[in-house]
Amino acid sequence: MANDRQYSPVDRLLLQADMALRTLLPFSGQPSRPSPAIVEQEAELDTQQTRHIAGLMRINHTGEVCAQALYQGQALTARLPRVREAMEHAADEEIDHLAWCEQRIRQLGSHPSVLNPLFYGLSFGVGAVAGLVSDRVSLGFVAATEDQVVKHLDEHLEQIPEQDNKSRAILEQMRSDELEHANSALDAGGVRFPAPIKLGMTLLSKVMTKTTYRI
Repeated sequence: MANDRQYSPVDRLLLQADMALRTLLPFSGQPSRPSPAIVEQEAELDTQQTRHIAGLMRINHTGEVCAQALYQGQALTARLPRVREAMEHAADEEIDHLAWCEQRIRQLGSHPSVLNPLFYGLSFGVGAVAGLVSDRVSLGFVAATEDQVVKHLDEHLEQIPEQDNKSRAILEQMRSDELEHANSALDAGGVRFPAPIKLGMTLLSKVMTKTTYRI
C-alpha cells in the first residue's frame, strides 16, 4: 500500500477507470477465493424456480457492482490513508462476490443486468461525495449500505428453494462478509446514520431491486 499512496490524482483516476471496466465487463473480475458453491451439487429446479433464482442473483450481482463503485469512489476522495486502504480492501472482497454471483447467474442460463453501468456511475458518485464530506460520514455510509445488503440477503435466503445449495452457499458467505464490513466501518469511526436517512436508502434500494430482477 505504501507505493499506492504516492499515486498522483491522474494515476488514481486511471486506476478507477480500470476498476470500472473490470467490474462491468463479463468475467473480468478475478476472485481471490473460490466460490462457496463449488463443493455443492446442482439441484433439480423447474423453469419457474430457475428464473426466480436467476432474478435474485441478478439483484445481488448488481448490488455488488454498486458496492464496488461505492468503495472505489470513497477510496478516491478519502482523506486518511488508513480509510483509503480499508475501502480498497473491502472492494477486493466485493470482487469475490461479484464473480460468484456472475458465475451462478450464467449457470442458471441467465445474464447480469444491462443497467449495471448506470448503477455503477450513480454509486461511484455517491461514494466520492461521501468521501469529500468526511471520512466518518464515508465509513458510516458503508455501514448503512452493508446493513441494507444484509437485509436483502436475508430476504433472498428465505426465497431460495431449500434444495438449491449452490445459491444458498454463495449468499450465506456474502452475508457473513457484508456484516463484517459493516462492523469494521463502525469500529473505524463511522457515524451511525439516523432512521430517516436509512429509510431513504431503503427506498432507493427498492428501485434497484425492482428494475434489475428482470433486466
